[in-house]
Amino acid sequence: MTTLTTTAPPIQPSRLKLFGGYLRRNKSLGYGLGILLFLILFTGIGFFQIKPKNAYPLAVRPKQPPGILDFSAKDWPGKYPMGSDFFGRDMHAVMVTGMWQTALIGVLAGAAGTLIGVILGFTSAYFGGVFDMIIKGICQILTPIPVFMIQIIIASSLDKRDVTIFTMAWIVVMLAWMGPTLVIRSQVLSMKERQFVAVAKLSGVGNGGIIFGEILPNLLPFIAAAFVSQVFGSVFASFYLAIVGLGPLREPLLGNIIWGAQSQGAFFNGWWWWPIWPATAMVLILSSLALINMGLDELANPRVRRTE
Repeated sequence: MTTLTTTAPPIQPSRLKLFGGYLRRNKSLGYGLGILLFLILFTGIGFFQIKPKNAYPLAVRPKQPPGILDFSAKDWPGKYPMGSDFFGRDMHAVMVTGMWQTALIGVLAGAAGTLIGVILGFTSAYFGGVFDMIIKGICQILTPIPVFMIQIIIASSLDKRDVTIFTMAWIVVMLAWMGPTLVIRSQVLSMKERQFVAVAKLSGVGNGGIIFGEILPNLLPFIAAAFVSQVFGSVFASFYLAIVGLGPLREPLLGNIIWGAQSQGAFFNGWWWWPIWPATAMVLILSSLALINMGLDELANPRVRRTE
């Protein structure tokens, strides 16, 4: 008498476990997301700990060094865990508000630049003709021009009272679409010659179906990498425009804080904490975006993609 032995089907790992395993292989993406999560938690938790008005001048006692947070204290010592600056701003409130505002400029400008680049890159590469020649010519003419110089000219020509966070995003995005346009255009030119696109055309699929159903899904990793790259460039642009005094001076942008510290000689006067916090935050933000971009490049580029 024979007995039948059955083996249980293998247990499929959860998506969360698969994602965690991939992050262990793609260390750049893992470290970048880890730093980004820390910054989000710092800002999110900070909004429940600060008074937003303390991020603006004449709100607290000025030039106070960092100390231990003490909610029971009515005044210094112990009220400002990250200190206060020359203008009477609580640096903890400044960092929470400034990081959010700096990130907002980067996300707005990066999203707008990527969206414009995707639209122009798709239409010029897929349909070709005169429109493709115009878009390609404009990008080739404008790309060699130093973006920093143009942004400085535009920002310096505006009235300081009219400069806001959204104005900064608009200044940055004016020239932020050329990079994504060229990247997406080259990818679409390659994709539209692939066999699956030819099969879709023979099957009677229209241009809209081919673009949105065949080409666009395959370009999502490239678009995500382009978006992160644009956010990186936009954050850096808003930072150096503010650090030379061309940002909305009243807003606690990270670049504005360093500009104020430089103008008042913070290090020479012993107020070391004033420029240290925003400089550290900018290093963390840019490092996070750079690492995430490197990790997304592994997804978008099969030549560098790792396997188990």
